Amino acid sequence: MTFLLIWYIYKMNADFYNLIAKSSGLRESREEIRDFIFANPSYLKDLTEIAFNTKDKNHHKACWILELICQDQTTLFIPFTADFCTVLPYFKKDSAIRPASKICLLIITSNYRKNENQLSENQLQKITESCFDWLINNTKVASKCYSIRTLFQIGKQVDWIYPELQIILNKDYNAHSAAYKAVAREILKKINNQKK
Repeated sequence: MTFLLIWYIYKMNADFYNLIAKSSGLRESREEIRDFIFANPSYLKDLTEIAFNTKDKNHHKACWILELICQDQTTLFIPFTADFCTVLPYFKKDSAIRPASKICLLIITSNYRKNENQLSENQLQKITESCFDWLINNTKVASKCYSIRTLFQIGKQVDWIYPELQIILNKDYNAHSAAYKAVAREILKKINNQKK
């Protein structure tokens, strides 16, 4: 364990860190910590520090919880969006990429639904690049599906997204699972309808 990691763990509340470390992928476990954060929002900063530290062996668990927080209250996550976008390219494990890709979708959907541009150009670029990377690289299907949906939303505002997305979806269509194909068909149809 590096000195930096030791310092990092001791600087935050050890009990809270242990709560994250002992959590599991079971929804009930993640919801319990989500509810704790909703009742104690000051701990959200600690949660994001764990989630964004890709060297922390529990960072994927913190990402799971962040996903649930964003799903219910995306606005709570807004102060941490810049740091999230900065660390996106460093997520390498599928267990962290899947919730990160869902968080990207939630952020983008919330941003466009409210018709507010809460994201900087740099943040939007980081999300776009990460989603394209996850889509073309060897990541799990769920991450790819969230990335497709995120890129579709971004494409409503950024002209070059749809042509690139169409090329990838058409090229990779036969190489993927039924779940991927279903999302690809849906999004390709929506893109075609947007052009009419």
